Amino acid sequence: MRLSALFADKTRMIDADRALPGREQAIEVPASHEVLGHPLIPPFPGGLERAILAMGCFWGAERLFWQAPGMWTTAVGYAGGHTPNPTYEEVCSGSTGHAEVVLAVFDPTRTSYAEILRVFWEGHDPTQGMRQGNDVGTQYRSLILVTSDAQLQAAEASRAAYQERLTEARLGQITTAIEPAGEFYYAEPYHQQYLAKVPNGYCGLGGTGVACPVGLTAA
Repeated sequence: MRLSALFADKTRMIDADRALPGREQAIEVPASHEVLGHPLIPPFPGGLERAILAMGCFWGAERLFWQAPGMWTTAVGYAGGHTPNPTYEEVCSGSTGHAEVVLAVFDPTRTSYAEILRVFWEGHDPTQGMRQGNDVGTQYRSLILVTSDAQLQAAEASRAAYQERLTEARLGQITTAIEPAGEFYYAEPYHQQYLAKVPNGYCGLGGTGVACPVGLTAA
């Protein structure tokens, strides 16, 4: 049976008891970033911070972040679901609950989490639910996985502020979920920095054209 047949409605989140079992063995990834040259896997140098974000196909999303000032390394992977160490095919089946995510490791002395969120909001359309453009399924949902209370407050404040801007532009309601970060599972080596290796490769991202304010604090 094809994996795609295991869970027919890929736009509906699968329950944990129906998710694929996965495996204990983690996927091995390259030792260093194709563009930035730093390791993809921790331990990372002290003082760096992590952001984990999902905004559609992770190929184009990762490129947005590795090009951002203050970025130390980036990697693509799977998070927000149930299946340990899933494969790309399993995630595409809708049977893991995971989204395609980017791990962005940045230097807070050179950039900020608020600036990371600006790149996130402006880099995709966060009103599309379980899709992004022509890419349809739970793996393409808009998602912020926070690693601290400070990130939670910043993410919630930025979502509210960006919704105001979208409303002013007569666009839709944000569907982006904000959740505590769980395990980040690295994607297969060929996905890492894919658009650096294949510059003319597929990128399905498209923003709304609405700018996001930065420097926000929670009310």
